Amino acid sequence: MPINKNALIRYQVLDRCFRNTGRKYYIEDLIEEINKVLQDIDPSKSVSKRQVLDDINFMESSEGFSADIERIQDGRRKYYRYSNPEFSINNIPIKQDEIEKIKAAIDVLSRFEGMPQFDWVYEVIPLLQHKFGGLQSNGNPVVSFDFNRDLKGLEHFGVLFNAIINQQVLRIGYKRYFAEEPKYFHYHPYYLKEYNNRWFVLGFNQEEDNPYWNLALDRIISIEETSLKYIQSETDWEEFFYDIVGVTRYADAEPVEIKLLFSKTRAPYVITKPLHPSQKHRFVGDKLEVRIRVIPNKELFALLLNFCPDIEVLEPEDVRAQFQNTLRESLCLAERSRGISS
Repeated sequence: MPINKNALIRYQVLDRCFRNTGRKYYIEDLIEEINKVLQDIDPSKSVSKRQVLDDINFMESSEGFSADIERIQDGRRKYYRYSNPEFSINNIPIKQDEIEKIKAAIDVLSRFEGMPQFDWVYEVIPLLQHKFGGLQSNGNPVVSFDFNRDLKGLEHFGVLFNAIINQQVLRIGYKRYFAEEPKYFHYHPYYLKEYNNRWFVLGFNQEEDNPYWNLALDRIISIEETSLKYIQSETDWEEFFYDIVGVTRYADAEPVEIKLLFSKTRAPYVITKPLHPSQKHRFVGDKLEVRIRVIPNKELFALLLNFCPDIEVLEPEDVRAQFQNTLRESLCLAERSRGISS
């Protein structure tokens, strides 16, 4: 049974009472002690007699803490205490399934290796391993994440992460590719996202009045903290990203169904690694017809270019024309690069 915050508080209060051999705790006393603590946290909170009795039963159960709690008759009333005053729910051995969950959490935390301002992770892990036996690795790592610790801009990750958590407005200096001078603006960061081995932050650009302004971390040149009031976002960011590939979503744009045709040699790859969660496909002769429903953006066209010459954009016509234009620009750029290098 999952233990929520209020339940854990109640168990801790009961644990303290049951260990106190200098006082008799009747059911009314237990209710009073729990209510004192709960109301310090939230004056509207209180606990009933039925809840306390259920908590005691849970603490005694194998699903709980397997506590040996005595009910000692004292006249017409009973008081409660541990049969062993040295027992505490804080001292019981951690269960194997809990050890596995902690190990899994450590594996996730380990992904932050090398990330600025996340060095504390590697200080915490040895402490957890010492506190809870059995957390050491059984051998060499068996999972590898695609992570480039030398990626430019990672020094900003920790600052942006903390600003999101602490709801802090930042003044950011940002220099786009080919821009001669950086621009400065007040920014309310909301969400960090990795795409194609680059990190991006999405938030509210106060000067542009745009709540979906995305910034590549490697183009940020300065970050300053401010005391401005933070404007919270009501966006469901998982839903926000569902209709796009990458991080760019144009204002008021709506998803469209795009029909693509892949060669026989590329078909197995596209089937096993879909372009988008909306993908549907079928074979037409020896070619694979793919339909996806997305908002066309620059990341989508960059992805489709990777399949050339084994791809054809069939519909809609404006997306087909835009892809052909992107392809021509890429070929011109490649020719220009070859000319410079020769």
